[in-house]
Amino acid sequence: MTRHARNCTAGAVYTYHEKKKDAAASGYGTNAQRVGKDSVKDFDCCCLSLQPCRNPVITKDGYLFDKEAILEYILTKKREYARKLKEYEKQKRKEEEQSQERTANEELKKLQNFLKGEKIVASSGPSTTDGESVSNMRNGKDKALPSFWIPSKTPGVKEVTLGKPDKTIYCPVSGKPLKAKDLIPIKFTLVRDPDDERSLIVKQARYMCPITHDVLGNNVPCAAIRTTGDVVTTECVEKLIKKDWINPLDNSKLTPSDIIPLQRGGTGYASVNDSLEGKHERPVLQA
Repeated sequence: MTRHARNCTAGAVYTYHEKKKDAAASGYGTNAQRVGKDSVKDFDCCCLSLQPCRNPVITKDGYLFDKEAILEYILTKKREYARKLKEYEKQKRKEEEQSQERTANEELKKLQNFLKGEKIVASSGPSTTDGESVSNMRNGKDKALPSFWIPSKTPGVKEVTLGKPDKTIYCPVSGKPLKAKDLIPIKFTLVRDPDDERSLIVKQARYMCPITHDVLGNNVPCAAIRTTGDVVTTECVEKLIKKDWINPLDNSKLTPSDIIPLQRGGTGYASVNDSLEGKHERPVLQA
């Protein structure tokens, strides 16, 4: 155990710092560490590729994706469904063949039993046991004592029964049903600074609200206008758009369903993000 400070040798308090040092030295317990700002994606980054979007689209729930990445995801899920469906249909055909084979075997067994009974009835005289087999596998004991070295007769071998695959494609973030036709294209308004000649990806202030010209960022709640695809701040929606429900950019009429709040990026502060803690589970020290 970690030694206490010079003036705290008699204290019974096991500090958090001492607990962390002991956990790291012992190799037991769960490691938990707060995720920093650099580990969280920006507001304009795709939820799949974690890179700035070239062709941004959003879902009905406000999750941002790059069009190429999300369409590739949907196509991959469709190919996976087609593969699982083929395996399921193959299994169904195999089960039908096995069922037909069992029915034929049962009919054949009934016929053999009938012919055997007829032969016994037709036979006359006392039965002899001269030709009787002395094998220990007679009278069906070969079925009760299977060969353990044959994989098909191993008791632990069981065929996996496949269920019918689900055709629905779900959003990789929200888990809700997702269709390609439901993706809404949006556009970000660039910050025009003639004195700044740096590349767009290097700039911290890349985009702004086209109405108020406020710079967009992870700490600024944003929303997208469904009709035009423009990304504005939530403050602009509350103070300007909701007054008469008219889009200031083209004077078109809007409805509450045309405003889609964007899911915010990461800032490193608990008040913005839901989960900012990474955990690594290790063996538990048994008493």
